[in-house]
Amino acid sequence: QVQLVESGGGVVQAGGSLRLSCAASGRTSSDYYVQWFRQAPGKEREFVARITWNGAATYYAASVKGRFTISKDNAKNTVYLQMNSLTLQDTAVYYCKMGVFWGQGTQVTVSS
Repeated sequence: QVQLVESGGGVVQAGGSLRLSCAASGRTSSDYYVQWFRQAPGKEREFVARITWNGAATYYAASVKGRFTISKDNAKNTVYLQMNSLTLQDTAVYYCKMGVFWGQGTQVTVSS
């Protein structure tokens, strides 16, 4: 079992920034990516970004590339998603995923 706890969501004005955290515990494995997904109201869940467990490699969805940065603190077993230049279209519940395990999600609301 892997436990994932997201935090850092909130309300921010368009153009602002937020940093999300995903704290992992339990049977974590270097075989897994850690991924961020998001789900906006009425839409399907979509991929945002991922990072290898050792933090060496990252990959981003085209919609966030250049604005979002995924990183990992190995000592804390925590993955971060730094989100800059936020737009209304970034409003969603953001989820962390590792293997088949999901966190509970954290709400990000971007206001005009």
